[in-house]
Amino acid sequence: MAAEHDQLTTLQGALARFSEGSSSASALSELARSQAQLLAALPPRYSEVLLNLLDRLESSALFSEESCSFSQKDLVANLQMWVDKARGTLDAR
Repeated sequence: MAAEHDQLTTLQGALARFSEGSSSASALSELARSQAQLLAALPPRYSEVLLNLLDRLESSALFSEESCSFSQKDLVANLQMWVDKARGTLDAR
């Protein structure tokens, strides 16, 4: 179970770096998608939601904030909510 928590902590750090502007959407997405043990430890719906959020984040990176229907700020908030809920789910096991 420690590996899942470690991967979630790694993902949280990557999200923070993206939020600060020191990392790209594609780097965050690549890292998040590679967290296989974390995703396997969570219910299947978590993977579906995460992949959907990452797809929208990558799409939003292709456009300026004003011309994209996906707000990066909102997507980051939703990704943070996903991390928080995932942590709660892992802790409850």
